[in-house]
Amino acid sequence: MGFLKRFINGERSGQTARERLQLVLIHDRTDIAPAMLEQLREEMIQVISKYMVISEDGIELELEREERSVALVANIPVLEVKRRVPGKNGS
Repeated sequence: MGFLKRFINGERSGQTARERLQLVLIHDRTDIAPAMLEQLREEMIQVISKYMVISEDGIELELEREERSVALVANIPVLEVKRRVPGKNGS
């Protein structure tokens, strides 16, 4: 289930409220549209999932501003590292 879909469905109201607040704060600090942030999150999940088994429920993304730079900080719970590299022959 997508990050924004949880807002509509009303699941886990406390967690949803926290994520909504984080999204608003990130948007205010960086002028990144919520749809773009959601797309970034989904694409990161796709790429990281090729190499690791992750818990999508525990993912936290934040954009932190320090002086004149902005850093993307991601907390992604890793459940397992995949030992085979996808798409490589002979692995």
